Amino acid sequence: MYLNGMGLRGIQRVTEIHHTTVMHWIREAGHPLKDAPESEEIPEITDLDELQTFVGNKRNKLWIWTAVNHKQAGILAWVIGNRSAETFKPLWLIVKCWQCFFYVTDGWKVYPMFIEEGDQIISKTYMTRVEGENTRLRHYLARLHRKTLCYSKSVEILKCSLRLLLHYLKYRTVPLPT
Repeated sequence: MYLNGMGLRGIQRVTEIHHTTVMHWIREAGHPLKDAPESEEIPEITDLDELQTFVGNKRNKLWIWTAVNHKQAGILAWVIGNRSAETFKPLWLIVKCWQCFFYVTDGWKVYPMFIEEGDQIISKTYMTRVEGENTRLRHYLARLHRKTLCYSKSVEILKCSLRLLLHYLKYRTVPLPT
């Protein structure tokens, strides 16, 4: 239910299992997972984008930076933080190892600090893959829905939720804690 867009309190109403118990299960299942499932193919073109959310309250904005293969479904790497170069840098350290031919972005001022001139394609038109992946995140996790009462109270649970969802979308299974 959680990985299909239902909030913790909604799950509590349906199952009569307290929402903190469900949150404990999410934390327990999400912690041991990798940030993103392994990908067999190294992308030739990588799309990069940011997805805004908040933790604790609406004034505490955070961004989930995502990297996807332009030609395949699935998020390959992500980081959470503010919208600065400092937050993007760890994601870039992963992405630059792929030695892609091009990087498709929305033109946010941070990208040219890392991507060499001529290697960046700035175009919302070509960003349909990464925008679609970000939309899937919003669809499957209630805490990322727009205009919702559901929100993350901690970055830790947000990270566990993302790990769990990405694992579920790739393998269609939910890892059960031992």
